[in-house]
Amino acid sequence: MHPTIQRMTEIVASGDDSKIIDILAPDVAFLPPTYWKTWTGGEPVAAILGHVGQIFEDFTYRRIMGEGADWALEFQCRIGDLDAVGVDLITLNDDGLIQTFEVVMRPLKSIAVLREEMMSRIGKDARFLKYMSAMR
Repeated sequence: MHPTIQRMTEIVASGDDSKIIDILAPDVAFLPPTYWKTWTGGEPVAAILGHVGQIFEDFTYRRIMGEGADWALEFQCRIGDLDAVGVDLITLNDDGLIQTFEVVMRPLKSIAVLREEMMSRIGKDARFLKYMSAMR
């Protein structure tokens, strides 16, 4: 397994989201499962992933598949009382950092609850708000 993917699984298991930025490329692209938009940049993506880590309960990676720069990490979790499964599709850059991070999930009901919870959290996060004001 690639050292960055190994490190990612360790960070997720530790619950310490402050370390996620260390494995993200500065211009990382994050494609969330909740809507059709790409977020870019280490700080806002780290903020998003940190909040997701607080919302997901009983998170575990079931399978990790890939080699070289392309990886698929299948996971399961709970969002409140709802079960969810998904896949983190990750592409690493030449420096071994996460360049693209796309998440696909099901079922729709779980994703809807995730979206509601994320919108209420992100709107209060200074790291994310700084990014939003720079986009205007």
